[in-house]
Amino acid sequence: MAELHSPSEGSTGKLNSSDENGHADSPDDTLSPTSVIYFKEALSSSSVRFGSPQSLSPTPLRPDDFQNKKSESRIKNPKDPIAIERLNLMNMAKLSIKGLIESALNLGRTLDSDYAPLQQFFVVMEHCLKHGLKTKKTFLGQNKSFWGALELVEKLNPEAGEITASVKDLPGLKTPLGRGRAWLRLALMQKKLSDYMKTIINRKDLLSEFYESNALMMEEEGAVIAGLLVGLNVIDANLCMKGEDLDSQVGVIDFSMYLKDGGTTSKSAEGDGQITAILDQKNYLEELNRHLSASVYNLQGKADALEKSNARLTEELAVVNNRFITLQDEVERVKEESSHQLESRKDVEKELEIQIGIKQEMELSMKMLEKDICEKQDALVELRLQLDDMRAINLQLGHKAQGAEASSKQKSEAISRLEDKINQMSGTIKQLEKPCKNCNGIFCESCVSNELPLASSILPECVCNDCYSLLLQQYASSPT
Repeated sequence: MAELHSPSEGSTGKLNSSDENGHADSPDDTLSPTSVIYFKEALSSSSVRFGSPQSLSPTPLRPDDFQNKKSESRIKNPKDPIAIERLNLMNMAKLSIKGLIESALNLGRTLDSDYAPLQQFFVVMEHCLKHGLKTKKTFLGQNKSFWGALELVEKLNPEAGEITASVKDLPGLKTPLGRGRAWLRLALMQKKLSDYMKTIINRKDLLSEFYESNALMMEEEGAVIAGLLVGLNVIDANLCMKGEDLDSQVGVIDFSMYLKDGGTTSKSAEGDGQITAILDQKNYLEELNRHLSASVYNLQGKADALEKSNARLTEELAVVNNRFITLQDEVERVKEESSHQLESRKDVEKELEIQIGIKQEMELSMKMLEKDICEKQDALVELRLQLDDMRAINLQLGHKAQGAEASSKQKSEAISRLEDKINQMSGTIKQLEKPCKNCNGIFCESCVSNELPLASSILPECVCNDCYSLLLQQYASSPT
């Protein structure tokens, strides 16, 4: 194993240094105390170790090596390539996160999609999530994507439902890989990427459906990466994904960003630093070579598949050509037969035209006869309808005449009864009416029941209620 020092410590031995563009990195002056704490937790280790099958000699570790000794203790066989891949991916994730935080804090602004360290971070996270994925067979072929594992977050953490819905609504995303990449970007902008990763890592019973037992997400390295992601909460990112082609991007780790020579801090440490940097660069190149070898192997497999497909298509083309020649012969034979049949068909068509003419004349005469019969039937039907109408009118007139006579009799009887009632009512009214001796008004008997002496008579006379009240007032006001 070789030990790789970060460029910042190899040059100054401190976290606060200047980047290659000359920006001063003093986060304590530009960040809040909470942000500085996150930053220092993420950058608490200044060295990482990369493993390769060719360099297996142990190297002393310091306490701040991100618990790499603990993760290595799980490797029962030091030559296990899967364990070495997990360790290398974890160290690459640490380097990527550390470089992203340092450069973002030095930059002092919101990050966008074109920021190179941010792009490399997403590539490294994609490799970590792809490590140990199970291959699922579908009707379209084999499918190997980490989008299914990310969809579990929505079930375990309701806050992730908004991100999942936004990813599904994004136009232009056609593959699960593109949706997974968009999910990572939205989670980073929401500053919840660490929380979401911890949520799914803690549920290994659900992750076992998507990952092998020795995958990075199923081992302690996944928990370490989830802890490292907490440091990304100090940066702000504004990523636009509408115009970005996330389906067809090629995720290749750019190791050149991390192959940097550290500056000398003292004359005594210069030789050791250069040797360490060379060994680390060698390990980086071996890791890059392994990735390129895997890519070459995949391309060779695709080339072999294309050659087999080309050979199969060539055989099919030969079969199709033979079939085409056979069909051409059959077409020539059919043409000759059709020419003989065409002549016989012309004779039959002439006879058919004669028969058709005779049939048309017969149909015309039949139509004329049918037309005459229909006209006569229509006239007969009209006459019958008129006769029925006349009969109905006569019956209606007779009923109306009888009804008029009966109604006239009823009306005359009602008139006589009304006249009798009028005479009776007039007599009754005359009996009930009684005049007031004061105002000469006509009132009913109850209204002229009061009596008072009047000036025109000595005896009391009947007066109405109004006159009675008026006369009482006059008598009360007059002294005599």
